[in-house]
Amino acid sequence: MVLEAAVGGQCGGQDRTGRPEGPSAAPAAPAQVTLPPPRPARAMIQPVPRLSVPAALALGSAALGAAFATGLFLGRRCSSRRSRREKRLLPPEDSPLWQYLLSRSLREHPALRSLRLLTLEQPRGESMMTCEQAQLLANLARLIKAKKALDLGTFTGYSALALALLGRPLWRKAEEEHKIDLRLKPALETLDELLDAGEAGTFDVAVVDADKENCTLYYERCLQLLRPGGILAVVSVLWRGRVLQRQLQDVETQCVRNLNERILRDARVHISLLPLGDGLTLAFKI
Repeated sequence: MVLEAAVGGQCGGQDRTGRPEGPSAAPAAPAQVTLPPPRPARAMIQPVPRLSVPAALALGSAALGAAFATGLFLGRRCSSRRSRREKRLLPPEDSPLWQYLLSRSLREHPALRSLRLLTLEQPRGESMMTCEQAQLLANLARLIKAKKALDLGTFTGYSALALALLGRPLWRKAEEEHKIDLRLKPALETLDELLDAGEAGTFDVAVVDADKENCTLYYERCLQLLRPGGILAVVSVLWRGRVLQRQLQDVETQCVRNLNERILRDARVHISLLPLGDGLTLAFKI
């Protein structure tokens, strides 16, 4: 396998211990407003004939006000709970069920494990691809008999090594260094060089895990480089739930939203968006 590892800006990190990859810190949970409970129901069951018209109106207003306050209170509580759930779609990382899932599915090469642990010790090391994401991509690469892959946004080379086994000192240790062509330059330059060199339609797999400001440009160029039947993987497409928070209008969040909408409507690919790590989109070129 020939694998191009191009360096682009890294995306923000995921909150994870001992597992690779994802973006920046989660947004603060919405504040809860605790309103006083409604008045006791006995105030609303007095016999109507005993009340004057003004008193009835006052009682009706009080009942409506109490109902509104109760609905507002419960609505905000439910909204807050939904927000907390949306931050992570899978079981918590320390959940026995999640640990069981990983222990019964992961087959991490010793060199990959060493590189993962080394990367997690680095600043922003938590931004690397998760081990379950990397294993899925490696299995898909085997399935389509991939011989040429492109890893965009290389940090220490975990995903590149996963595909080639199919950082850098450990590439040599794993005896896979000869398969990897590392290009330390802006990712867009590398992509344009490959296209200018006539490499369009020659890659089997492409992974986009670089800066979010250029994610749409990366997607379009990688799609040109892929052959029909090739796989394009885009990492961190849920952006720690920020894609749902319309009040967030920073450039990175808007770029992730726009890319997700573009891929959804792209007739050139079949797609799946998986809740692995911080969201993984798989686009299969038609």
